Amino acid sequence: VVALTTTQVAALETADVKALTAAQVAALTTAQVAALTTTQIQALETADIKALTTAQAAALTTAQVAALVTAQVAALETADLRALTTAQIAALTTTQVPALTPAQIAALETADVAALTTAQIVALTTAQAAALTTAQVAALTTGQVAALETADVRALTPAQVTALTTAQIAALTTTQIPALEPADIKALTTAQAAALTTAQVATL
Repeated sequence: VVALTTTQVAALETADVKALTAAQVAALTTAQVAALTTTQIQALETADIKALTTAQAAALTTAQVAALVTAQVAALETADLRALTTAQIAALTTTQVPALTPAQIAALETADVAALTTAQIVALTTAQAAALTTAQVAALTTGQVAALETADVRALTPAQVTALTTAQIAALTTTQIPALEPADIKALTTAQAAALTTAQVATL
């Protein structure tokens, strides 16, 4: 497999790609991985996706990342997700984002979380929102915070709410503020409480 040229790799029939073992896929060079067509990428079994090395995951093109089916996205190892660049993470479609497990979400680098588009933020499930680490929550842009669904805001834990910066608190919409649980409101720091706008306070 390693001896195949990138042209030969790209010429493989999807049935042939599907027939590759996890060991054969893991043996592909980063250049060979990048040479796979989006159709070939989709032909990889979930076991093959799990077998990808961090270097291979990092070699995926944004087009290849966007072509992954939801089962393949869910099969990515947390180490592989951490190896993805912000551009690769931003390439995930709104259909793929909900397929990520809470553990995968928690494994994302803070820079990757900050690179998520507002559409991707909207696509987050409540379980995924609840899985965000405090460092990830603090890394969200004000635009991302304002894009959170009310159900996702309601799913935030007091620890996550406390991790919000004053700028993020002020960015919460008047629809999001009422979604905060009483325990979340109680967890606000004095600085966060002072950052609330009069419009936000009026919704409490």
